[in-house]
Amino acid sequence: DVQLQASGGGPVQPGGSLRLSCAASGLAFDDYAIGWYRQTPGKEREGVSCISSGGGRTYYTDSVKGRFTISRDNAKNTVYLQMNSLKPEDTAVYYCGLLEFFDGSMWYPPSGNDYWGQGTLVTVSS
Repeated sequence: DVQLQASGGGPVQPGGSLRLSCAASGLAFDDYAIGWYRQTPGKEREGVSCISSGGGRTYYTDSVKGRFTISRDNAKNTVYLQMNSLKPEDTAVYYCGLLEFFDGSMWYPPSGNDYWGQGTLVTVSS
């Protein structure tokens, strides 16, 4: 079975940093792009960042550009999201999922299989 596990969230003060991890198993990890979503109760899910299968192409939503960095270590089957200069509006549940392809903000999961990991909560407050 394909499994995606997001971790690394927690409470942090404004201006602080967190590093989220997305660990994958049960798949050829280096065949897939990976996307990070976030969601706050009562609000629409937002695509935050994604990275191509080889790590050479990335996307960031405007609100996190310059603050967040996505990377991947295919040898460890893990994608990371380094979040710096955190703001209260970054508070959300963050989760990761497989992507077959992405074109900027347009993300495409594998046909017939939409795999998303369980989220990890990030709370930014003083």
